[in-house]
Amino acid sequence: MIAMNTKPPSNAENNAGAKDPLHGVTLAMIMTELEASLGWEELGRRIKIKCFTDNPSVASSLKFLRRTPWARQKVEALYIRHQRASRKV
Repeated sequence: MIAMNTKPPSNAENNAGAKDPLHGVTLAMIMTELEASLGWEELGRRIKIKCFTDNPSVASSLKFLRRTPWARQKVEALYIRHQRASRKV
């Protein structure tokens, strides 16, 4: 007989996603939301990276952001601020 671990997840495991504002949100979802609400010009003004200012597209931005951790962190931080500001309105 094979013993199976049927222990339910602890509250800490259940609440981990609730504390992380990016839990379940993909980079593609983030970029689509930011581009739709802010536009490329504003994204390029707020975060000075070439993929937002020189012939921008979601696909080229995703490619760059997946390879560039510092840029991805800036985009994720902008997304979190944008989400919090949207909830206050």
